[in-house]
Amino acid sequence: MDAVKIRRATESDASAIAEIYNHAITTSTATFDTEEKSADERRRWLAEHDSNYPVIVAEVDGEVVGWGSLSRYGERPGWRFTVENAVYVRHDYRGRGIGKLLLEHLIEEARNLGYHCIIAQVVGGNDASFKLHEHAGFETAGVLREAGRKFDRWLDVILMQKLL
Repeated sequence: MDAVKIRRATESDASAIAEIYNHAITTSTATFDTEEKSADERRRWLAEHDSNYPVIVAEVDGEVVGWGSLSRYGERPGWRFTVENAVYVRHDYRGRGIGKLLLEHLIEEARNLGYHCIIAQVVGGNDASFKLHEHAGFETAGVLREAGRKFDRWLDVILMQKLL
């Protein structure tokens, strides 16, 4: 595998981002979305993420193999120094450190943008995501028991946070 390049996402990345996310939607509980997203929907989503809420991609050999984002955590003004992160890696590239690189880059972006707190909502049983965030210095802040439902089962959500 060639070197992984991390860069800001562009509109031309929408199809690859949708493909990676749709695999997570249909095969895992990593997201509570249940309907696949089109490339056009992902383009609109990218347009909503301005420079204060970046979306980044991981590229290998010119191909997008993962993405990450910082999003607004709450709508009210008191939340303005807190963001939520998301990290998704294409299924055939997992276990190669790409998620770690994406998360490290997101943490640095959040620091540079003046945020104080990053939140991760990790679904119970998603050990890879839990360990990824734990190794990056996130701590468990609480557990929302049976807060979501997917694939006909109730799912816990582990709230993790990192203070910058």
